[in-house]
Amino acid sequence: MSNKNPNVTWHSNNLSREERDASLGYTGATIWFTGLSGSGKSSIASATEKLIVTSGHPSYLLDGDNLRLGLNEDLNFSAEDRHENVRRVAEVARLFADAGLVALVPLISPYRDDRQNAKELHDRFGLRFFEVFVDTPIEVCEERDPKGLYKKARSGEIKGFTGIDDPYEEPNAPDLILTPENGSPEAGAILVLKLLGIPS
Repeated sequence: MSNKNPNVTWHSNNLSREERDASLGYTGATIWFTGLSGSGKSSIASATEKLIVTSGHPSYLLDGDNLRLGLNEDLNFSAEDRHENVRRVAEVARLFADAGLVALVPLISPYRDDRQNAKELHDRFGLRFFEVFVDTPIEVCEERDPKGLYKKARSGEIKGFTGIDDPYEEPNAPDLILTPENGSPEAGAILVLKLLGIPS
């Protein structure tokens, strides 16, 4: 593994992933939910977390807003900071997946290259990564507008808002597409569990 700083080297654990997985009875993974603000990403991810945990597997929800209140509190919403936000969250998710948990990441993550980098990071470490596109039309997202952000963006109070005056690049080949027609967050979560091979 390479690092920009020649004085920092990767430390390998004495415990193999196979040994860790055997102790848990499960192999970790990252489920990356992408979509517009208000698309339902967090609701579906939360329902997925509950189903996974109640099925007896470890899981943790890495909510984008929560991370911006702590780990990423120094970042704004410029293209550069969005890139760094995704990079940091991908690294955290990768560690969780390596520890044997299912990391659930509901993040707008508007740029394809950033999501591809997150996937490639997991691939390099031999970890499972699934991209779930929560494909909710912007008109529906604006009707929901749970945080009042679209209203602020339309009025000019917020600049660079994804879907309004900043781009959202839809996934080219997501592992799963969820739309409002799929029903409740719980119904969507059941489809996500199928990706993981967990009976619902």
